[in-house]
Amino acid sequence: MKILIAEDDLASRTLLEGVLTKWGYTVVSTADGTDAWNKLQGPDAPRLALLDWMMPGMSVPDLCRRLREDQKGSECVYLILLTARSAARDIARGLDAGADDYIAKPYDNEELRARLNLARRILDLQAASAQKDDLLSAFQTARTLCHDINQPLQAASGYAELLAMTLPEDAPQRPTLTRIVDSVERIGGLVEKMMHLARRHTQS
Repeated sequence: MKILIAEDDLASRTLLEGVLTKWGYTVVSTADGTDAWNKLQGPDAPRLALLDWMMPGMSVPDLCRRLREDQKGSECVYLILLTARSAARDIARGLDAGADDYIAKPYDNEELRARLNLARRILDLQAASAQKDDLLSAFQTARTLCHDINQPLQAASGYAELLAMTLPEDAPQRPTLTRIVDSVERIGGLVEKMMHLARRHTQS
């Protein structure tokens, strides 16, 4: 998993990069809040971020707030604040702005690992929920389309049968009309199967 580190202190950032790389993360680093915002844009952006509270450029509360305004559902980034500020007011300010969690400096690596594992589980649950919602939406769309297709199919079959009834038994057009009716019925059978599948997955 990709993870963004936004930390303006070079020593702290380098140490954190080494620890996260050892744990198997692909690390994207920055020392600036505005650059962190830019790196969190796009389809391949990290979905997990460690943000130092004190950075140049865009402030962390503003960064969190903008991300929450622009991103929804499975696209959301899980934001963890790294802060030496222990006052409840400051922590509440960060969480109210949209941060998901915080770790007080100096932090223990095992605590950091546990918080990151929790973040990954939450992101996995969000992704699974979004996938389920996408599938449900697809089945609902399929159900609507099947209904819309079925009506003109029934009309086509009815007109073909009606036309066949008006023709003599030896009319040269009759075999063609029979094939049309058979084809329409086969399509209707496929639509009915799709309708049944869509109905089964969209019933509450």
